[in-house]
Amino acid sequence: MHCVRHWTPPARGWGAILAVGPILHPTGRIQILMTTSATLTNTTALETLGATRPLGNSDLQLTSIGFGAWAIGGGNWQFGWGHQDDADSTEAIHRSLDGGINWIDTAAVYGLGHSEEVVGRALKTVTERPYIFTKCSMTWGANGPDDRTIVQTMKQIRQECEASLRRLQVEAIDLYQIHWPVPDEEIEEGWGTMAELQREGKVRYIGVSNFSIAQMERALKIAPITSLQPPYSMINRSAEPEILPFCLKHGIGVINYSPMQSGLLTGAMSKERVAQMPDDDFRKKAKNFQEPLLSRNLQLAELLRTIGKRHNVEPGVVAVAWTLHNPAITAAIVGGRNARQVRGVLPAATFRLNEQEYAEIGNFLKEHLTA
Repeated sequence: MHCVRHWTPPARGWGAILAVGPILHPTGRIQILMTTSATLTNTTALETLGATRPLGNSDLQLTSIGFGAWAIGGGNWQFGWGHQDDADSTEAIHRSLDGGINWIDTAAVYGLGHSEEVVGRALKTVTERPYIFTKCSMTWGANGPDDRTIVQTMKQIRQECEASLRRLQVEAIDLYQIHWPVPDEEIEEGWGTMAELQREGKVRYIGVSNFSIAQMERALKIAPITSLQPPYSMINRSAEPEILPFCLKHGIGVINYSPMQSGLLTGAMSKERVAQMPDDDFRKKAKNFQEPLLSRNLQLAELLRTIGKRHNVEPGVVAVAWTLHNPAITAAIVGGRNARQVRGVLPAATFRLNEQEYAEIGNFLKEHLTA
């Protein structure tokens, strides 16, 4: 089968188009691949792409990257990224949507509700609303509004959903996900509540995050799982041997988080920057940001920089492309704290590694990293 889509390039912001054509993805879906000699740099760059992937059993058609709203929750909570300016966050969201991204992933716990509030406000001024994904099961405020202690429970999912709907200012959530399967004994109760919310129309589809195969099998006995959200990057490949093949076999969509390992593989990280991180940036204490792993990870980022220079894309784009090379991955979550960061990563929507480059990275990983 051969198909050619009529397409007129934008007047500015693109280098020479090197290739436009249909590519058969390993899952059997047709993709439109566009390669340029320059990084996409303006708001029209991705608007004409339209190449999307279906998410699991849903009718959601996702661009291959989505906007991740973890960092825009700001600091002053257990897993914060340090101070964040809300105006920068709003510009980052708008820039990603202008660039063609059609979904946003957030969570109630990000900034203890603040990320959802920022997303809700930012979307009030857009003409075409993206899909909105959020997550539950990490609660706070048990001892009053000033209590910032996070408690993991699946017994308050209904109340959490109502609160997320208010903060996001929407009537229904496109994909509602259990953030963590903790405590394990509450999975059946929690997933049953998720299915009820779906039947009631408060959420369109339901998914899980950070679940094991055994936990997904328990949930599947109650209701279908649209998607799994696992961590997956060159540095964290724990989902690769068994979880990703399970999802592929059972038609469960996968949207991976931290494909750039919380900024480590963007090319912008350095030992000096890590040392200067504020105390409320959780990364400062994360093992991959400490020696001896930090030096190894920065060496990997330099390899990605070398590959990226061949195509005029940033190292983070190469990192995302590596995860999208796995046929089980539907789409990747890519964060951005300001419009500049978003501009740098937008080419990840279309950039793909060739087999030689994928093998080049694979050789480094075999020599220096373990799953």
